[in-house]
Amino acid sequence: MRIVLGVGGGIAAYKAAMLLRLFSESGHHVVPVPTQAALEFVGAATWEALSGEAVSTEVFDRVPSVNHVSQGQAADLVVVAPATADLLARAANGHADDLLTTTLLATRAPVLFAPAMHTEMWLNPAVQANVRRLRDHGHQVLEPADGRLTGKDSGPGRLPEPEVIRDAALALVASAPAEGAEPSTPSTGPLHGLRAVVSTGGTQEPLDPVRYLGNRSSGKQGIAIANALRAAGASVDLVAAHVDVPLPEDHPDTASATAEHPGLQVHRVGTALELQDVMNRFGELADVVVMTAAVADFRPATFAESKIKKSEDSDDAPVIELVRNPDILRGLVQRRQESGARRIIVGFAAETGDAATDPVEFGRAKLARKGCDLLCVNQVGTDLVFGQDSTKVTFLSADGAAERRVEGTKDDVARELTTLIAERVARTD
Repeated sequence: MRIVLGVGGGIAAYKAAMLLRLFSESGHHVVPVPTQAALEFVGAATWEALSGEAVSTEVFDRVPSVNHVSQGQAADLVVVAPATADLLARAANGHADDLLTTTLLATRAPVLFAPAMHTEMWLNPAVQANVRRLRDHGHQVLEPADGRLTGKDSGPGRLPEPEVIRDAALALVASAPAEGAEPSTPSTGPLHGLRAVVSTGGTQEPLDPVRYLGNRSSGKQGIAIANALRAAGASVDLVAAHVDVPLPEDHPDTASATAEHPGLQVHRVGTALELQDVMNRFGELADVVVMTAAVADFRPATFAESKIKKSEDSDDAPVIELVRNPDILRGLVQRRQESGARRIIVGFAAETGDAATDPVEFGRAKLARKGCDLLCVNQVGTDLVFGQDSTKVTFLSADGAAERRVEGTKDDVARELTTLIAERVARTD
């Protein structure tokens, strides 16, 4: 495979040299295309020695071969690492003022950007708008890692490790159509042939015939994940508790699935105990399990057969005794351990944090307790996440991989999670 490696002008350019070597050692032909600013950090001699390719930065170099177009045309994959704030802005707005930006405009290959910059720059609304525009153009933009930056600064903005970028890039190209082929379909996606089960919505625990204990979950995130996994080729069982939005229509499953309508079936549940039963049943058959549902921690100890009425003779309120619901996620992990299965299990943690601890810290502790492979942590509240179209999450990994943060739509989160799952599948094949 021919990979164009674009390198932006940031201190993290040294990691791009390591990324080049990883691609080369995997048998790929890499053409480095640094910007002029990148050469201030890592010189042309390094790129040429590692790749065996002459380095060029200008559109007027090698004019007879139309180099500013031919590099993009010949590429099977384009990776930009590090992608600085300036480079993201130029790419998002279609600038063509050096060899790298013209290559980005000329290519039809999959493109992956790995941003790296200071935290304040990454979180700037202008940079986030450029990231959204690039994603709208069909490119993949990784979330930067959270860690040590230049000087004494630390925070989100660190370039992901070269191995993370390599895995994401190879997973991206695996899901892209070959030249001249029809656009990719679920039958050719990176999760083709796998089965996934996704839970969504909020459980409702009946108190009497008209009342229940519930939560604010809308179900939007789980539905987005089910659709993303389906688009990547998986056959999906969507287990839905109470949701506030329309559910996907059932599509044929397994043997009767088609490229246009890959397997997706919806299964409705109400209570936590019902959810546990269905998740255990489908979880035994799945390669991937995603527990997005907001499960009530407690349920009433007894169910009143008739409506609980207030007393006209007393101001006393009834006392409701609660019992703990089962830990469905932990149970799924334990069943996997007992069976020796290799399925990937993903949990979600809705956290509020407190005066002493932020939500991600609570998430790290929960990941250790639950034993799942990935945990998606989001901060929730009255006007946060639940029912909203936008969200901000952090993906934690049990294997110690760098944390990934996503701020955007719930579809953005679903796509990033699908990429993380595809990377793990690729590593275990």
